[in-house]
Amino acid sequence: MLKTRVITAIFLLAGFIGVLFFAPDWVASFVFAAVAALAAWEWGGFMQVDSRHRVVYAWITLALAEYLTLGGLTLDVLPYLCALAMLFWLLIVPVWFVRRWPLPNGLSGYALGWLVILPTWVALLDLYRRDPWLLLAAMALVWIADIAAYFVGRTLGRHKLAPTISPGKTREGAVGACVAVLIYGFTLALRQWPDTDLTRMCIIGVTLLLLTVLSISGDLFESMLKRQAGIKDSSNLLPGHGGVLDRIDSQTSTLPLVALYFYWMVK
Repeated sequence: MLKTRVITAIFLLAGFIGVLFFAPDWVASFVFAAVAALAAWEWGGFMQVDSRHRVVYAWITLALAEYLTLGGLTLDVLPYLCALAMLFWLLIVPVWFVRRWPLPNGLSGYALGWLVILPTWVALLDLYRRDPWLLLAAMALVWIADIAAYFVGRTLGRHKLAPTISPGKTREGAVGACVAVLIYGFTLALRQWPDTDLTRMCIIGVTLLLLTVLSISGDLFESMLKRQAGIKDSSNLLPGHGGVLDRIDSQTSTLPLVALYFYWMVK
């Protein structure tokens, strides 16, 4: 299992680097749209709808993403999609954790799927167009948080973070993720702005902690939906890793915030 997981991770990383730095822009745009479509297909699994509805939902998502891309409308919809996503993750999801609402069927369930998937897609596309390195750095923040949480949790974990949602996660692991992200983020910030004053450093620190908390929330939210649906992984598309949503769960809650920041602050 571990060997399969490592091999898949190597291929995924190599393919992602190839798309970011060596493929034409139209290829990257299509890949991001395809990721959104596959995530939509897996979301249908959370809703426990039949295979036909899942496929139709995926195709509609792909068509919508391609329409917005080819029509040059992504920058127009970005602030609205990402702002809605942030309201969802910051205000609705914490209540969802407490209430344990089941994922609704019908139009409301599909709309919620788009609220999670489409802001992530448009954030991927926008950050890539700004600078592939920027997208890689933003996604690496989540990877670092996940890795730190895993190893610190395994080594020092004593107190469960959310035992009824994801029994393997610990509070110690969450703290380890915050520390690792702060080190990573401050290192990048000081390289970019070596003369950064204390005020900016505090803003950066708060932002990094918020992103870390959001990344954990994204992971826990998908875990809760899988538990409610009675499934272990979002799909079996990625050997050893589960599905697309299993790989981007934390990105869905963080990338929209990063994209929104650069939309407003860096024209």
